[in-house]
Amino acid sequence: MDKIPFTLSGLEKVKLELNDLKKSERPQVIQAIAVAREHGDLKENAEYHAAKDRQSFIEGRITELEDVISRAEVINLSKLSGETVTFGTKVKIIDEENDQETDYQIVGPYEANLELGLISIASPIAKALIGKEEGTSIAVATPGGTKYYEILSIKIN
Repeated sequence: MDKIPFTLSGLEKVKLELNDLKKSERPQVIQAIAVAREHGDLKENAEYHAAKDRQSFIEGRITELEDVISRAEVINLSKLSGETVTFGTKVKIIDEENDQETDYQIVGPYEANLELGLISIASPIAKALIGKEEGTSIAVATPGGTKYYEILSIKIN
């Protein structure tokens, strides 16, 4: 079983989602199924089928999150040096073509959210950044061709 890297805050968010699914979503969908059954013939009962589909999704997500939490490994960011890019570091890069600056934090796959600047350690750009120092240029293969970036700064959260 492979460990899944997490920041402490990222693991807490996953635990909160699991708790919400178990304590709120699951009981709500069970109630919705009970109400839909009261409407009669289940073969043509769209409410019932929708509730059963929702229940299936919720149960699958609960199983997935329980597995993820059991394999979670919280990385202690305070022990990182900040001299090179590693899991958990915040990195400011600049696109060498158009001088556009971007900030990213490298996190685990279940924490990734590009809108928040959180990129998965498994993403092509994170793979190119890992182990590099400030001032280093990197090349990242993208569907649109190779992109070149320079690392402007590295910070530990």
